[in-house]
Amino acid sequence: MRKLLLLLTVLSLLFMQSCVKKEKQVPEKKQASTSAEKLGFPAGKKVIILHADDSGMCPEANEAVKNLLSNHYIQSTSMMAPCPAFEDIAAWYKEHPEMDMGMHLTLTSEWKTYRWGPVADPKTVPGLVDPDGKLWHEVPGVVQHASPEEVKTEITAQIEKALALGIKPSHLDTHMGTLYGTPQFAKVYFEVAMKYQIPAMVLEMTPAVVRHFKEQGYPITDELISDAGKYTMPKLDYFFSAPKGKTYQNKKENFINLVKSLPPGLTEIIFHPSVETDNLKSITNSWQQRVWEAQMFADPELIAFFKDQGIIFTNWKEIMARLNGK
Repeated sequence: MRKLLLLLTVLSLLFMQSCVKKEKQVPEKKQASTSAEKLGFPAGKKVIILHADDSGMCPEANEAVKNLLSNHYIQSTSMMAPCPAFEDIAAWYKEHPEMDMGMHLTLTSEWKTYRWGPVADPKTVPGLVDPDGKLWHEVPGVVQHASPEEVKTEITAQIEKALALGIKPSHLDTHMGTLYGTPQFAKVYFEVAMKYQIPAMVLEMTPAVVRHFKEQGYPITDELISDAGKYTMPKLDYFFSAPKGKTYQNKKENFINLVKSLPPGLTEIIFHPSVETDNLKSITNSWQQRVWEAQMFADPELIAFFKDQGIIFTNWKEIMARLNGK
């Protein structure tokens, strides 16, 4: 009897040890390491938003954007409320509410002769207005003359202009990077986005991202990093502009090389497509790059490249739907 009890005790201990070993072997669930993974995209994949800036700037930009979005060559655009062609692109958005169209919050008016002023009453934002009564040509002009309160007044007025036209912007971003011109401007940008619950173009401030944008001259201070950490809506992992090119083929090759170089994660790539006209040529010396960008994303070679690379495309509306579990 004692031998039987001893045998049962030994077997029981061995069984318990076996269970403990099995429990130790259960792998812990890996924590999401990128914004893309946090939103439920597959780990290790490149998730890209092809994003057209400057819709609403001029008819040529609107025509290009409408074509690229309608044919699903790109996923997103943002509109410039102070500009002459804004009402046209806003009306098109109202007719196509499924499109991903945000606000390109605009505090500068960079071209030599084709210019615009603020949406807000100029008397309420005097620091944003240059001697010609228009927004400053360059970002330093805004930084030197405008207060964060004036910036908040103007970007709020731009969002409210869209809402008054019956459209809900899908996201917010910043023309010429002006809202990252100072940490105080950035704080206002984050606060307005959260107030309206419209996601802004905000990056995860990883050491690599901080280093990259500091090298470009952005004032990425501890204050800005702290305020970005308090921003509660989805963030991008990476952000790039489409490279320029000396020829169309060279530009396309440069773009392909950029995509190949991207690490896994959620990346927005911006560009400025427009159709070619004499009017566009009178507005900007960058007209050729813009015309090529209108052509490039419909190019069968580039479309095949995306497919071969297994690129996943998304937009801000899908990002918010994923966040909200829809």
